Amino acid sequence: HVRLVESGGGLVQSGGSLRLTCATSAPLFAMYAMGWFRQAPGKERKFVAAISRAGDNTDTTDSVKGRFIISRDNAKKTLYMEMNSLKPEDTAVYYCAASQTSWISAVLTGEREYDYWGQGTQVTVSS
Repeated sequence: HVRLVESGGGLVQSGGSLRLTCATSAPLFAMYAMGWFRQAPGKERKFVAAISRAGDNTDTTDSVKGRFIISRDNAKKTLYMEMNSLKPEDTAVYYCAASQTSWISAVLTGEREYDYWGQGTQVTVSS
């Protein structure tokens, strides 16, 4: 079982920045494709960003392109997401997810493609 722990959420004003961190217990972290999802109040959880095992391929949902950057440090077994120019509509609980895959270039955008999930970290953007 892989444990994922998110941190870095908080309250920020519109236009501000936050950096989310997801620490993992995965013994072979480099074997996992990783992703970030978010769930706004009263809404379904949705894809935000994903990164391949080696970190050379990434994808982000259109609403955060140019503002959010996903990255990973395989030596530290940690996933990151830098969030800039935050907007009130970015307010949500943010979850990191891991999927063990043999496909080294995989960038997974579907919720069902992930095997493990963190508990989430709250991000609130005030206007």
